[in-house]
Amino acid sequence: MGYQQTKLWSVDNVGGVSASTPELKEAGLWIKNGEVIAFPTETVYGLGADATNEQAVENIFLAKGRPSDNPLIVHIGEMEQWEPLTASIPEMAKQLAEVFWPGPLTLIVPKSNAVSEKVTAGLSTVAVRMPAHTVARALIQAAGIPVAAPSANRSGRPSPTKAEHVIEDLEHRIAGVVDGGPSGYGLESTVVDCTGETCWILRPGGVTKEEIAHVLGENNVEIAASAHSSTDQTPRSPGMKYRHYAPDVPLYLVPGTVDEMLKKIQEEQAQKRVVAVLAVEEHREPLGGLADMFFSLGSRMNLSEVSASLYDHLRQADLSGADVILSETFPKEGLGLAIMNRLEKAATQS
Repeated sequence: MGYQQTKLWSVDNVGGVSASTPELKEAGLWIKNGEVIAFPTETVYGLGADATNEQAVENIFLAKGRPSDNPLIVHIGEMEQWEPLTASIPEMAKQLAEVFWPGPLTLIVPKSNAVSEKVTAGLSTVAVRMPAHTVARALIQAAGIPVAAPSANRSGRPSPTKAEHVIEDLEHRIAGVVDGGPSGYGLESTVVDCTGETCWILRPGGVTKEEIAHVLGENNVEIAASAHSSTDQTPRSPGMKYRHYAPDVPLYLVPGTVDEMLKKIQEEQAQKRVVAVLAVEEHREPLGGLADMFFSLGSRMNLSEVSASLYDHLRQADLSGADVILSETFPKEGLGLAIMNRLEKAATQS
């Protein structure tokens, strides 16, 4: 599939955006007519198509080069769109939606027949989210249908947090892109399976385990044992089975102290490799002087800043001319769990 031109709509995300905004009205009509359109959300840019249209959904997989057994998340613009997608809505899912929607939380519930089998990869469940981004919700409302949307990148690449990232990966492969500025969270949504007696976090994200447990109680929330599911099973959530978020340049994680990172930089440079480092601003002085390139992820005291900049800096480092990228690590608690999930998925297996 190919397009001579990928249309770009620029929409100001500061007040006054609605389903009647001309750019969103046009983009929404394109989605309704079966086209694949990239759009901003507060997490990352999504690649949207009519969730009830098998061919439109198939075109998402073709554009991304995405394996067909990797399910998609259905995005809704208002609560009334949720119930028709489901066979039933578990009580704990209702509680979480009441607190965290609209927002960066995806809920897995039993599916109805309204959803394309291609969206759910043949599973009996469907993953649903209501984004907090005003442009995203207005676009979905303009389309008048639920919108299936994975991240708007080529499969395996770092997720896009800016329209320019989408263009880098998908120009001429999709019909259009709605540019609503950079994504605020910068990491994909938290995915929670609500179909059992316990809610399982299948993918950590912008809503933390601690926040979910505060709503449901500690005993009602568990984190899936591994970020990877076995290769012979259909994953229950996006982000579980395949290598994701990866730059083309090898990425290695360096746990421990600044001294250990300095040692690793020297080892790589001794092999005549150009080294790019991803690290917190507090470590700019000791590391930036030795590394060939230094990309600041923000302050260690503000992990929201780190998550918002992670994919953008992975892409920048990938294009910097480096032979290897070295990244600091973070404690696996709170938002740090989501950051480490993405870094570990992106890292080169040594």
